[in-house]
Amino acid sequence: LGAARRFPAGGWPPARRRGRLPGAPGQPGPGAIIPEAPMEKHPWWRGRRGEWYVALQLCLFALVVFGPTGGSAWPAPLAALAGPAGMALIVVGGLISAAAALHLGPHLTPLPHPKDSCELINSGLYAWVRHPIYCGIILAAFGWALYVQGVLSLLWAALLVVFFDIKSRREEAWLAARFPAYADYRRRVRKLIPFIY
Repeated sequence: LGAARRFPAGGWPPARRRGRLPGAPGQPGPGAIIPEAPMEKHPWWRGRRGEWYVALQLCLFALVVFGPTGGSAWPAPLAALAGPAGMALIVVGGLISAAAALHLGPHLTPLPHPKDSCELINSGLYAWVRHPIYCGIILAAFGWALYVQGVLSLLWAALLVVFFDIKSRREEAWLAARFPAYADYRRRVRKLIPFIY
């Protein structure tokens, strides 16, 4: 038998930790997955996986639904259109979010940090927008604002858009580090609103 190979104390050689077999030439291909060590468990309040994003998200949801609406009545012609249009957006947004969540299946998580066993999903609604769940929630939030005819409710919905933009940036940083193919996916597909943004 040949001489025994000595590995670092951590186990695998450094090349294996970088996501390719020892001695394999070049970098991982675009479809490769760069494995990473499972994140150590910490108390949720430390926010290592983005728990505070979820807490703030729940607060914004409550603000949209239960917060002050603005009070003043809308003109009658506008109010007559706002109600049905708002209800339609609520239904469409809810269906989009539900379909996108079902498409993720076991990979679904409310946290920005992806699950250790996640896969890159870029089919179905994810071929049209990178974050269809957020897209659906945004549509539903603006639909609610129209339904209750609240000027402030429109503002809360706009704040939700800003929040999801910030949260998705953190989420995509983790996804790009995990999946080399994510950079090309991000160039081809819009983030929150198909064909727009």
